Amino acid sequence: TESKMRGETSQANLIIRTVRPTWSREMKVRAWMKGTEYSMILVNAPVRDRGIVFLKRKKEVWNWVPSIEKTIKLPPSMMSQSWMGTDFTNDDLVKESSLVTDYTHAFSKDTLIDQRICYSITLLPKAEAAVVWGSLVVCIDKERMVQLHARFYDEGNELINTMNTFDIKTMDGRLIPTRFEMIPANKKNQKTIMMYESVAFNRPIDDAFFTSDKMRYITNK
Repeated sequence: TESKMRGETSQANLIIRTVRPTWSREMKVRAWMKGTEYSMILVNAPVRDRGIVFLKRKKEVWNWVPSIEKTIKLPPSMMSQSWMGTDFTNDDLVKESSLVTDYTHAFSKDTLIDQRICYSITLLPKAEAAVVWGSLVVCIDKERMVQLHARFYDEGNELINTMNTFDIKTMDGRLIPTRFEMIPANKKNQKTIMMYESVAFNRPIDDAFFTSDKMRYITNK
């Protein structure tokens, strides 16, 4: 399912809504991804954040902040931090770690979600992997092979976040969830909703697109 959401490349327009007990805010984002090595995320709205860019190039993650005209390299310790004040982590958005290569997988008993039989898979990080989570439990719809649910645990096996997916649709020829809700544990009435407005898979993107020069240029289009 990870490769299904990525394709060889993907280009997507997303709405990210952060919900808090007394307020909510909405962001519009454009994201480009190529395999597991490269990703670029451009914030288009709100106005005050417009032009902020995140770039992942192999094992490095960079952030361009136009208001101070600075490119900042994010250290690995920042990957578990909140992305732009949302309930997603930097790692969730730029996909620094890979669920396929950085974790071992063990099947447990099938589970039922929304009347659909799902594989339930426990993921434990490999010893050498630089990952954010102590473990994950992922539930995948057996028939449609799409992820419906995930739970994220820290190293002390405490639940940190739960993610549910909704609105399974065919977009550009692929059946994918188009709405993701990330809910932090122990924080009442909080969540972040990420929705796909559009996505295109497997259109060629040159490696040279994913450079720090491009980060600055992309905001001036």
